[in-house]
Amino acid sequence: MGNESANRIQTSILNGAERKALVWLAERQPRWVTSDLLTFIGLGGAIICALGFFLSNYNLNWLWLSSGGILINWYGDSLDGSLARVRHTQRPVYGFFIDHNIDSMTISIMCIGAGLSPLIRLDVAMLVLVGYLVISIYTYIGAILKNEFRLTYGKLGPTEFRLIVIIINTLFIYTNWHNLYYNIHGFRFGLFDFIALGIALILFAFHLTAFFKGRKVISREDPLKPWGKEEKE
Repeated sequence: MGNESANRIQTSILNGAERKALVWLAERQPRWVTSDLLTFIGLGGAIICALGFFLSNYNLNWLWLSSGGILINWYGDSLDGSLARVRHTQRPVYGFFIDHNIDSMTISIMCIGAGLSPLIRLDVAMLVLVGYLVISIYTYIGAILKNEFRLTYGKLGPTEFRLIVIIINTLFIYTNWHNLYYNIHGFRFGLFDFIALGIALILFAFHLTAFFKGRKVISREDPLKPWGKEEKE
């Protein structure tokens, strides 16, 4: 779903191929499949992902379940809006409300699951979560103030980040990189903690860049009025 009344800005690396795939899938969904159902399938995928993360404490192969959950999450979360557009059943206000409330639950569940796994530290996972939520808030503000709904920043969007997590899961299973640890002021960080920290820094960098650019635009559109002077009617 999403805010259908705002201009959707999508410039990610996989955007072209993904859009064609989503339209193809949407045109072939059974009639009983609805956008709401797909939204909650996406939430179910996040729960499966988190479960796989937690179970990987006992066997790293459970990370395959986590990656499978990410694919299910992509299927539901990305296809719900495409299905509504293909069927011309958009509900802009309702869709915006449901989709982004579920999104906040989804990313929280997945990040908590990752933090409870051997993959990355919980505090690092929470930093990634904060970065994602901060940039999400900026996106929602932009949809209201500028009538722009930015789905991607730079060349990265949710799909690219999902793919990065799947690659990280695979590397964690098949390499010995997870045995590389570094002690920093008494805190133990693994190689994958640094990768996650890099993702968090990218999210914060995207937000700060967009914020300062947006501030200039909004400042011109809403200039400072001289203090003490009444506006002429």
